[in-house]
Amino acid sequence: MRAPILALKEVRLADGPVMLFDGVDLAIDARTRACLVGRNGAGKSTLLRILAGQIEADAGERTITPGTTIAYVPQEPEIAGATVLEHATSGGAPAHHAEAALQAFGIDPAKGAQGLSGGETRRVALAKAFAEDPDVILLDEPTNHLDILAIEVLEAEIAASRAAALIVSHDRAFLERVTQRCFWLEYRQVRRLDEGFAAFDAWVEKIEAQEAEEARRLDRAIQREQHWLARGVTARRARNEGRRRRLISMRQDMADRMKEMRGSLNMGLESSGVSGKRVVEAKGVTKAFGDRTILKPFSTRILRGDRVAIVGPNGAGKTTLVKILLGELEPDAGSVKLGTNLTVTYIDQARAALSPDMTLKDVLTPLGGDQVLVRGHPKHVNAYAKDFLFKDSQLRQPVKSLSGGERNRLLLARALANPANVMVLDEPTNDLDMDTLDLLEDMLADYDGTLILVSHDRDFIDRLATSTIGLDGTGRAVETPGGWQDFMSQNPGFFGAPPKIEPPKAAPKPAATAPKAASKLSYKDQRRLQELETLIADMPGKMATLEAALADPSLYSRDPAGFDRYSRALDAARAQLAAAEEEWLVLEERREVLESGR
Repeated sequence: MRAPILALKEVRLADGPVMLFDGVDLAIDARTRACLVGRNGAGKSTLLRILAGQIEADAGERTITPGTTIAYVPQEPEIAGATVLEHATSGGAPAHHAEAALQAFGIDPAKGAQGLSGGETRRVALAKAFAEDPDVILLDEPTNHLDILAIEVLEAEIAASRAAALIVSHDRAFLERVTQRCFWLEYRQVRRLDEGFAAFDAWVEKIEAQEAEEARRLDRAIQREQHWLARGVTARRARNEGRRRRLISMRQDMADRMKEMRGSLNMGLESSGVSGKRVVEAKGVTKAFGDRTILKPFSTRILRGDRVAIVGPNGAGKTTLVKILLGELEPDAGSVKLGTNLTVTYIDQARAALSPDMTLKDVLTPLGGDQVLVRGHPKHVNAYAKDFLFKDSQLRQPVKSLSGGERNRLLLARALANPANVMVLDEPTNDLDMDTLDLLEDMLADYDGTLILVSHDRDFIDRLATSTIGLDGTGRAVETPGGWQDFMSQNPGFFGAPPKIEPPKAAPKPAATAPKAASKLSYKDQRRLQELETLIADMPGKMATLEAALADPSLYSRDPAGFDRYSRALDAARAQLAAAEEEWLVLEERREVLESGR
């Protein structure tokens, strides 16, 4: 077996009093493409910098095969030089290689290096890395600010490159298409899966289940844990299957409605019966800026509860279309009718700045107090902050102490608390880790308002959208029921032929190493434990209310149906409390076992 070309062994690093890495082992094999997955603040970017040789660990060993070259693209690259070609050749790449790489990413080599957009900056940095033809390429959130077409180019470049790759990314679809191996940074250590990212979630669940079972020392505790695992997996599958069925139903409703809408619009008639539900109705809208056509005649109808994704290359006019639909920008022709009583929350790519000296609590409760009004319902600020993965102790910390991903999480928390029946999210997944993406997806799946989503994240769109509007950059716009995959299957060639990408082959499997045992509950279990504690505390009060109603001696005679309803509710509450107490006991025993190190 060949030795890895770049490796870390027993690496330790502390950031002040916080230990980031405590015995990290990580090996990169030649021509193997891997991802590094972990939560915001876990130290993924720092680990890439150690691998790149930019910083040194406090302890441990970094080894590299002599002659191995490394290209590193940070999360926020800086472009220097008079032109982008000058920057792309600054690392020693031949000019003709740099020109070809820039053109592959859609950048004119003669373009000035100053005043680039976020997407252009990212593409220039990636072109420079690939032009150098390195042995190892380290990519930190490479899909941020890239449109879907540019991401497909990146996928093709990775597939064609001879370089081994280690990629930090939140983009599930991207990682599934390019990776052969996964590294999971959790609890200051790294674990390895010798399969692509498509197998990651199932692998993590299996590890957590194995560790939970190993933690049990008594037969009775083992039986309860197995029962909880079976119930938890079943409930999760049932919830996901229910959401999938609901999304399919919503997409079918959208398809049926679009057929009817096209007929009525072609006849120039006003559809009936939708005035109470209509959010936006656009007929034949067009837009141009000078000689450039942004939107040719386009019509759509968005009803309450729809989840509409808008996709297309950067500069195609996605934000312009959103502004037209919201009435913020007048179309050159056509008409836009907005529904009544619309309240809109808009989260744009730039993400409004946060005052660095404000505390997290100040940001979430600008008027003071300890309650956050979450879409019209009061919630304690501590509980709301936990929903976004913040600890109680962080509420008193200044914003300037947060990592980039944590700041974006805080901005989302502030924006999503606003009571709104229309939510517009412009590239909401940038800089978010997968835990936060899962949380955001769950919140949006349960959101009962209307969602307009501008995103490059194909997996995110597929999980949420009931319809997708594609803009090709020449003014053409097409709407299709469903998400990204539905759009592409029904509109082949709409964006031009995608680059050919060979599916990743399995990575060579080095000698297996036993995973190191966790020292505390997983995040999912910690959150579930908190939920159970709240439920157990609240349930007696609810039961007392039901018992008081049933204690009325005249209830049955004057309202038999009400008596039956209260009785069934009380039985259900008792069963729910018993199940919650049982589950809490299992998790609490598990927490004690893990923290005691037994």
